[in-house]
Amino acid sequence: MHWRRVGTVQTKKAKESLRCNVIRNKHSAQNKLTSNVIPINPISMEQPLRPSFSIDGHLVRWANWEFHLNPDPRAEVIISQARVRDPDTGKMRSVMYKGFACELFVLYMDPSEGWYFKTYIDAGEYVMGLTAMSLVPLNDCPHNAHYIDGVFSASDGKPFVQSNMICVFERYAGETGWRHSQTADSGSGRPEIRELRPKVSLVVRTASTVGLSGMLMVKGTHYENVNQIPEEDNMSGSFVSEHLMGVVHDHFITFHLDMDVDAPDNSFVKVHLVKEEPPAGESPRKSYLKTKKHIAKSEKDAQIKFKLYDPSEFYVINPSKKSKIGNPSGYKIVPAGNAASLLNQNDPPQQRGAFTNNQIWVTPYNRSEQWAGGLLVYQGKGKIHSPDRPIENQDIVVWYTLGFHHVPCQEDYPIMPTVSSSFALKPANFFNSNPILHVAPTVPNDLPTCSVASTST
Repeated sequence: MHWRRVGTVQTKKAKESLRCNVIRNKHSAQNKLTSNVIPINPISMEQPLRPSFSIDGHLVRWANWEFHLNPDPRAEVIISQARVRDPDTGKMRSVMYKGFACELFVLYMDPSEGWYFKTYIDAGEYVMGLTAMSLVPLNDCPHNAHYIDGVFSASDGKPFVQSNMICVFERYAGETGWRHSQTADSGSGRPEIRELRPKVSLVVRTASTVGLSGMLMVKGTHYENVNQIPEEDNMSGSFVSEHLMGVVHDHFITFHLDMDVDAPDNSFVKVHLVKEEPPAGESPRKSYLKTKKHIAKSEKDAQIKFKLYDPSEFYVINPSKKSKIGNPSGYKIVPAGNAASLLNQNDPPQQRGAFTNNQIWVTPYNRSEQWAGGLLVYQGKGKIHSPDRPIENQDIVVWYTLGFHHVPCQEDYPIMPTVSSSFALKPANFFNSNPILHVAPTVPNDLPTCSVASTST
């Protein structure tokens, strides 16, 4: 399939319109797939009024947001000085001073002589920025993405350029940012309401290789079929192909989040969901939930292990900045899928990666504390130094670790599909109301008109 835009962009009443034709080429790569694979037509998001973000050097502006974007030889990319314009006052407000992935910890679960040492602290040992590769246009990033080069120094001190190391683009995947609907009522004259806004996000993307090819790390075995494996054979993985076993392993990514919610001095709050029972005879309900807030006083008070049946929410607040109705300004950490390390804490790789013992740590800001695995990983002592310093109403750093266990299967071989996990930072009483309530809707005249043409060339 070959795509080609034809025609011109016309301006009328200060508004651009775009008409494009799609040329279908029978010799395209899509047509070279095997007959057993049904192809998907190419997908492209058109922006007839150009992308909504602007980049001036390393300063990115998008919607009400602005932040600095910096390629980094170790962390790969750092987002700093993130601020947002308050829709009520028009003033810029700080959210985060600096955020980046400070460590990637991968542990293979084979204790044999040839494999026990295969545990990797990628950012500290291999550096993720220097191993980043140029992104592939149209596949890593859409055609309307903006690319940023990384400029680093080699081991001999000479500078070199890593072209197209970072891309920035807007993403829309058919999701809604908010929706309000109401059925019509002829008796009262109430009209039908169907109002919603599309959800558009700004994406900053890099791809670090860290010595990997995209292939699952496999171990040789003399078995050709799973039926040949005796029950007493303690295999450390899954049979994925003839003579090959995919070794079970873990991935952990730790993020350094130097939050500055409305100012550097913040507090960490744990909002615990507690089950209560109403007094007998007062309600037909037998149980309900209420919240209990706890402000962490010191580092050990903010060491968090997630518990599915003992849930909490986690906030970074500014106790000195209150909303119109009196709530402290804040942002909350919203986990998605996550996993914890199951290794013994005296296991050497777990000692090196002791930062994965908790999903959340909170420390007072210290310029020398940037990396979860330590500044010099190879010379690390393999233990967490946590002196239990005070963190209430201080300049604090949140360390968040997400992870997942990977039990390989046949579909992971020979080239593994991408696996993902995530978390979000969301405003919690930071704004007086929904900040995207007044975002303009998309109407048909805003979009390009496209048609499909066929060609035999």
